[in-house]
Amino acid sequence: MKEDLELKSFRDLMPVPDHWDDGFGVKSMIGGVIVGMIMTPASMYMQLVVGSEIGIAAQWVTIILFMEVARRSFTVLTRPEVFVLYYMAGACLVSTAGSGGAAPKGILWHQFVVQSESFRQFGLADKIPSWVTPSSPAILGLRTFFHPAWLAPIGLMVVGHLLARVDNFGLGYALYRLTSDVEKLPFPLAPVGAQGVTALADASRGEQSWRWRVFSFGAMAGIAFGAIYMALPAITGAFLPQPISIIAFPFKDLTSYTEDFLHAVPVLIAFDLGLLILGMVLPFWAMVGSFIGLIACMVMNPILFHVGILKSWVPGLGAIRTLESNTLDFYFSFGLGLTGAIAVIGVWHVASRLLIRRKGHEGYAWGDLFKPPPGRGDFSIWLAIFLYFAVTTITLGISFWLLRGANRAGLGSPLTMRLIGIFAFYGFIYTPIIGYVSARMEGVVGHNIELPFIREAAMILTGYRGAAIWFIPLANNNYGNQALYFRKTELTGTKISSMVKAELFIFPVVMIATVVCSDLIWKIAPVPSNAFPYARQWWELAAYRQGLIFTSTLAGGDHGQFAQAFHLSYLFTGLGTGLLSYIVLATAGLPVLLFYGVIRGLDQSAPQIILPEFLGALLGRYYFQKKFGTNWKQYIIVFFAGYSCGIGLIMMLSLGLVFMSKSVFQSPY
Repeated sequence: MKEDLELKSFRDLMPVPDHWDDGFGVKSMIGGVIVGMIMTPASMYMQLVVGSEIGIAAQWVTIILFMEVARRSFTVLTRPEVFVLYYMAGACLVSTAGSGGAAPKGILWHQFVVQSESFRQFGLADKIPSWVTPSSPAILGLRTFFHPAWLAPIGLMVVGHLLARVDNFGLGYALYRLTSDVEKLPFPLAPVGAQGVTALADASRGEQSWRWRVFSFGAMAGIAFGAIYMALPAITGAFLPQPISIIAFPFKDLTSYTEDFLHAVPVLIAFDLGLLILGMVLPFWAMVGSFIGLIACMVMNPILFHVGILKSWVPGLGAIRTLESNTLDFYFSFGLGLTGAIAVIGVWHVASRLLIRRKGHEGYAWGDLFKPPPGRGDFSIWLAIFLYFAVTTITLGISFWLLRGANRAGLGSPLTMRLIGIFAFYGFIYTPIIGYVSARMEGVVGHNIELPFIREAAMILTGYRGAAIWFIPLANNNYGNQALYFRKTELTGTKISSMVKAELFIFPVVMIATVVCSDLIWKIAPVPSNAFPYARQWWELAAYRQGLIFTSTLAGGDHGQFAQAFHLSYLFTGLGTGLLSYIVLATAGLPVLLFYGVIRGLDQSAPQIILPEFLGALLGRYYFQKKFGTNWKQYIIVFFAGYSCGIGLIMMLSLGLVFMSKSVFQSPY
């Protein structure tokens, strides 16, 4: 496909500065502690309640708070100082609840899965090692993580996060240097986050620019809507047996009204203003493609039901159970094929671009890999490579040690040379290759890729028997996203060495805040329960999907429900559908983002958010863009940043009231 003009417009939003400054200092350290201990519980609570992140909101709130403190102290915040505060605030907010369609993780999730109906159904509940979560009902009934039985799970969590953070400055940094400095890729979405930082830095200096005015309007909109949509049910739920919701929260299930003519179609809609605004921010053709994919699912599911493929669905299941049955019957394998198509196209895209450059004799400036721009705060590329190899070696060593312990406890099979060889291939060969492809895709089209089911396939191919293998710290970091973050650092004029200092300081704060806040939230009510609507609606489905995969390594897993859900024919159907869609759209000269949107809609992973995002995209393109002209894209990016800030403020206020009410109600006096 030819390069999208829409993506090109993102590249011109912000020029690269001619110098970089150190943004780490006392202000950043104080900000990191505040956001870690105050905003982290708000973020985790919001994920459990509405299934959306508060991370961006907390970042903006932190910056605004310190802007006001600085103003009253007769000082200002520079743009690098603002960005370091922004970075540290984001680093403090560890996603654990599985928002945005991601799989849940962390100690709150683990205490649930060992008790979940799905894991009991699959025979997994009694096969989870104690270094993942205690399984004793007496210990879990205490609803506290400050118990000796939780020391090993918390320790493993801390080590896993530490290794991931170090690897960000290992392979993540090396790929940034390769794709940004050597290949000079544009990273079209990097200016999006940098624009909001620039707006607040201007305001800190007393420059009342258009960015600050637009940001303020967005913040007021976020406070007003958040008070009705999120704060009202959160606060009333703390004082009343049932929360009061004026707007359906977190979404409305309409399946019972449509199942007579839309068989096996989950009909969900979220009335979230933030999704409408997000649709205006994201690339238009990606939103159009998502809507096309959603409509295709609504047409395809009744057909699949009548031909006997979606055989588990019956009327009256509701949307969540419909998604669950459809996943088992068809979409698990079909979705793997769709994601595989994205991966194949990504690899082809990288290879073709490299081949074109070679034929055209346009050599890369390889010297820039070893001589970065002076003053940017870079460190040696060799140190980054060493960090990657060290982290991978330590990760594999810990994984082998844990699996050996599980074998001694009777929860897993012994280690084999086959297992060791597959893990070594995954860590030292596959990971850097797919990491480069992902970073390059992020740099070219603003979308990174991940080959589907590779980690799972590696686990299955080892021949290991037991559930313990699914909980070892053998992860696959998002190197494309990390390369994008370094590019944002460069655009804001911040030295990369500032990020290293910030990471060293903030990591202990992150870990302490995560454990303390998880304990506080668990004390409010069981997780999930009616106090956490999103978790109550989605976590059992997430446990079902995970359990379905985990059964593949159990004894007899070749004939269990995983085997029932995994069909090569459906996988190749998804792969063929994705590749054919790309060929058709490329032949017609249509935007590349339309393809990615179609794949997203066909996957049927989050149908409730597609309609409001599509409506927002239409409003933005055909009304607001005509009204505000060529500056519209910059306006809506800053407005969305302000809206996220307003949502964060109102959620933190409501969470404070919830915590206060629980502490009062639990008092024996």
